[in-house]
Amino acid sequence: MKTRTKLHSVTKNLVRTALGLEKADLVIKGGNVVNVHTREILEGVDVAVRFGRVALVGDADPCIGADTFVYDASDKYVVPGLLDPHVHIESSMVGVTEFARIVLPHGTTTVFIDPHEIGNVFGLEGVKLLIDESKSLPLKVFITYPSCVPAAPGFETAGAVVGPEEIAEAMRLEEVIALGEMMNFPGVLAADENVHSEIAETLKAGKLVEGHDSGLLGRELTAYAAAGITSTHESVTKRQTLERLRNGMYVYLREGSAWLDIKDTIRAYTETGIDPRHICLCTDDKEPASILRDGHMDHSLRRAIEEGVDPLTAIQMATINPAERYRLSYELGSIAPARIADILVVSDLTKFRIDAVFADGELVAENGRLVKQLPSFSYPEKFMKSVKLPRPLSPEDFVVRNDREGEELRVRVIQALEGSVMTKHQIERLEVSKGGVQPDPDRSILKLAVVERHGKTGGMSVGFTKGFGFTKGAVSSTVAHDSHNLMVLGYDERDMALAANENARINGGIVTVAEGKVLERVELPLAGLMSTESAEKVAEKLSKTYETWRKLGCEWVSPFMTMSLLSLSVIPELRLTDKGLLDTVTFQFVDLVVD
Repeated sequence: MKTRTKLHSVTKNLVRTALGLEKADLVIKGGNVVNVHTREILEGVDVAVRFGRVALVGDADPCIGADTFVYDASDKYVVPGLLDPHVHIESSMVGVTEFARIVLPHGTTTVFIDPHEIGNVFGLEGVKLLIDESKSLPLKVFITYPSCVPAAPGFETAGAVVGPEEIAEAMRLEEVIALGEMMNFPGVLAADENVHSEIAETLKAGKLVEGHDSGLLGRELTAYAAAGITSTHESVTKRQTLERLRNGMYVYLREGSAWLDIKDTIRAYTETGIDPRHICLCTDDKEPASILRDGHMDHSLRRAIEEGVDPLTAIQMATINPAERYRLSYELGSIAPARIADILVVSDLTKFRIDAVFADGELVAENGRLVKQLPSFSYPEKFMKSVKLPRPLSPEDFVVRNDREGEELRVRVIQALEGSVMTKHQIERLEVSKGGVQPDPDRSILKLAVVERHGKTGGMSVGFTKGFGFTKGAVSSTVAHDSHNLMVLGYDERDMALAANENARINGGIVTVAEGKVLERVELPLAGLMSTESAEKVAEKLSKTYETWRKLGCEWVSPFMTMSLLSLSVIPELRLTDKGLLDTVTFQFVDLVVD
């Protein structure tokens, strides 16, 4: 996070400005101020800002001098900047600077990022890279340090390994505010020494622990919370949300590109009338096109309002609630004396139309466009070359060999579900021919391969997945949660090999192939996860990729997010890693063929 004016160094100036003895740098004049502390609107009130902090909410006429920038907010609403308590910048497929450029106009002024994507590729070095890039930006960036690298130790190969020693080192960094989502809930419940040592190092440093507790309920959920884990973003139902709130957890209601959870989770509040102070809104994962088209935290806020939440309560869920969760309400999340002046001017509170965005008391965006020039950032070469295959892949590498020629075998298949983080463990009958088990285009059963790409083992597994609708072609991606090995889907082994090798050639990204030709590329050379191009350019390439996928039979609205989770080894029910086919309910490797 960029070093900002410390409160202790300006208290006298703030006092003198509030008294009219010093002149303000900024006065937002005559707006209807949303007070999130009392959940009320203060009509026709000024906000005076000095040295990037609020000095006064009231009559600011005595604070106006010759050099004061006066912004007329008459008949408009003055709202605190929005906070996203859980987001993966890497999912936007751009770096921190470009991410800031596209979210600031949407009113997001603070983010709490979990960089476990780049952490799984480069470890602490990768996290420090994002910290370095964020330091000179108007967007405030706090780090929840990756806890599960790899996500499921022993079941996959990541580019780095994080343990208690690394956690202890990370907790000494000013920018690190919490331990990132603890996905290894089986380790928590089994009292795994390594997992609980990571939690202990965090709590010992006086910092928080973020949760990831897919599907847990009852005694298991209570036991998980008893480890000192006080938040979650994985609720997808009313019941899950309520149980977590009743266990004293903060619940982040997610609205991303593919995971559209607010419709169901917000019912825990709208249908019960419980106290919503522990409910926050978050985005988690959003592709660039989603941000450019729909917005960021402003979109999440609008969705809550559409589902019946009063606008003032929805604003609290995106401002003071996350600020209090991270123990930062003395700095962020409200428009009140001494707080950092992250302020929005909004013309329509229900539709949440943002006219202006101020960060640290400086106008940074107006009418949906950034007006402040952001500094450029250069990425060291080592972070641009992370796809390290021991050799080019051949079509033979993708053959699922079996000598039972002409027979049908019962085979485990990963059933993908549109718009869901979950998969189903299916048993399908597949034919053996040409020396191997064959996919089935008629049932949209494709081959799925995961190849270790960090230059360690060179290991590879091949299985099957179903549901995407493809009838031909192959797709490869180095965005494959959470270890981000090279994932390949397809029917034809030659196409699969071409897609994989082309991906290695461009140092990471998304490659689409059909009938021996490369049709589309989305280059993501930064850790194999992010582009150095503009968000608009990335969105354009991804849009062309989706258009091509539709021609190949995949008609899902946002298929890539779902595809990228096929290797995520901590969410039920069945996943494929570089080490094999994993039952993520029992956490055991299973045979591909059941017979």
